[in-house]
Amino acid sequence: MIKFVTNGRIQYRRLDVPAGAVRVMPGGDLKVGREALAALARAAFADLEFFLPADHVAGLARIARDRRAAPGERLVAAELIKNAAAAAWGVFPLCQDTGTATVTAWKGEGVRTGADDAAILAASARAAWRSHCFRHSQVAPLTMFDEKNTGDNLPAQIDIYAMPGSEYHFLFIAKGGGSSNKTAFIQGTKAVLNDKSLAGLLAEQIGALGTAACPPYHLAVVIGGTSPENNLAMLKLATAGCLDGLPLTGDRAGRAFRDRAWEKRVMAMARATGLGAQFGGKHLVMDARVIRLPRHAASCPISIGVSCCAHRNVRGKITARGVFLEELERNPARFLAACRGMPEITARVSLDQPMENILAELKKHKPGALLLLDGTLIVARDMAHALFNKALRAGGKVPEYLKKHPVFYAGPAETPPGKVVGSLGPTTAARMDPYVPELMAKGASLVMLAKGNRSPAVAEACRRYGGFYLAAIGGAAALAAQEHVVSSEVIDYAGLGMEAVRRIRVKKLPVIMVLP
Repeated sequence: MIKFVTNGRIQYRRLDVPAGAVRVMPGGDLKVGREALAALARAAFADLEFFLPADHVAGLARIARDRRAAPGERLVAAELIKNAAAAAWGVFPLCQDTGTATVTAWKGEGVRTGADDAAILAASARAAWRSHCFRHSQVAPLTMFDEKNTGDNLPAQIDIYAMPGSEYHFLFIAKGGGSSNKTAFIQGTKAVLNDKSLAGLLAEQIGALGTAACPPYHLAVVIGGTSPENNLAMLKLATAGCLDGLPLTGDRAGRAFRDRAWEKRVMAMARATGLGAQFGGKHLVMDARVIRLPRHAASCPISIGVSCCAHRNVRGKITARGVFLEELERNPARFLAACRGMPEITARVSLDQPMENILAELKKHKPGALLLLDGTLIVARDMAHALFNKALRAGGKVPEYLKKHPVFYAGPAETPPGKVVGSLGPTTAARMDPYVPELMAKGASLVMLAKGNRSPAVAEACRRYGGFYLAAIGGAAALAAQEHVVSSEVIDYAGLGMEAVRRIRVKKLPVIMVLP
């Protein structure tokens, strides 16, 4: 495992910790108390749920200002900037999927803690999730097929590596399911290491990314590696920007390097997909890293992955000078000027009318139309749909609320005190695809909201039963909770936690017509 290599531009802030929590011992070893580790982890996970890196927000502003971009993707970029400004108040997390708590650390041989570092870091992650309104997304297997939410977002993923010296370096990540699900791994051979084969493989995989993981993406490609595990570990570092300082050429010693020429080619491949920042266009990818690693002569692992528009990575370090955390953008409102001059959405659809009237209203609009929704939605996702399906196959009925109202595939974060709902944004539509034809045949789920593409079977069901699929903006969950949701209540399957069925009312919720 390589220690992350920065480009030297990282700015850190010092954290206040109790006196003596970090001290240099006789002989030069660094003594790090458990309170220093805990303070760093708690602060890191709090910061990365509410703040983004400044260069990421600046990248969104460039898209919003790009007059050659598609109107829909300029609107997405503007909404994501507004979302960052809403989250920066420290109430609503940036994304409803507050992710898996992940820590990769590099511990110097001269650092002494006298404790179980992984246990301290995990407990600190638990404390961050419990003290803020973050969503608990981890589920524990009870049997091969039965699962239950752990209720504290543990277990965390913690990997600690040894390195020379007397410093302790950290990378904290909160990775949601959407971007993780877009990781592709290919166990190739020497045969792929030529211009034509590699270009074809990458173009195919990039074209398959889709928009379900909330672009614009930070894309990484890692070619080579001493094992599949080594390749994928490097991919995670690359998507977090932690390999940006690698050299630009290789050598006989087998050092890793970045290939800037292939990075430009990968960017061009992403533009050529036409997928854009969720609603079509050229900005599927904000930037790209292509990393080349040494490999065993008989295999060539290749991975492709993304970090989504909720780009939640933050670095920390403990040195003889104290405890430090990377400084993120704490005033994203300074980028709001880029949101001016956006395409105005004038078409509004009331959801508080009989379903046949809603369907008639939606028929007036073509695919690609930008709409604003007002009224009642049913919020339900994976576990609820599995229960709907199970009841149907057991001879039961579809709940009436699925017939009366559109269904929004989502699962909110915890609700902050005094607020209507926690951060709320769309989840990936494709996971519900297997249930749709059967539900539509019973007159349910005729209008669906989510993110990403749908299967041919769903498209056919929409044509057969007169249904519609509307795409909501992925990655703008704080803004939705603050500006668009006016009421929320759990109406079914309360035991499912964040996956319980809810009835919400929205105002001016922006969506795009996708199907039929």
